[in-house]
Amino acid sequence: MTDIAHTATHLILHGRVQGVFYRDWTVENARLLGLRGWVRNLSDGTVEAHLEGEEGAIARMVDAMRDGPPRARVDRIEQSTAQPQGFDGFERR
Repeated sequence: MTDIAHTATHLILHGRVQGVFYRDWTVENARLLGLRGWVRNLSDGTVEAHLEGEEGAIARMVDAMRDGPPRARVDRIEQSTAQPQGFDGFERR
């Protein structure tokens, strides 16, 4: 039986999100929420993330990502639905 609450989302985060430990913070918090996926820096200064898991946990993570770690400043988050890929854990790329 498929877990209908299992979903995925793709994010692009704009603002001061590189050089402020945003990826490490994301990995730590995603793991605490039981999410799977990855986070990475992009060459244009944004951060990209793929989150998979329970819908409520993803919503909590996205809300937390609007603030991020103390030195970050998130100006905008682009969010779109993604296909779950079946990752085993959450990693920094």
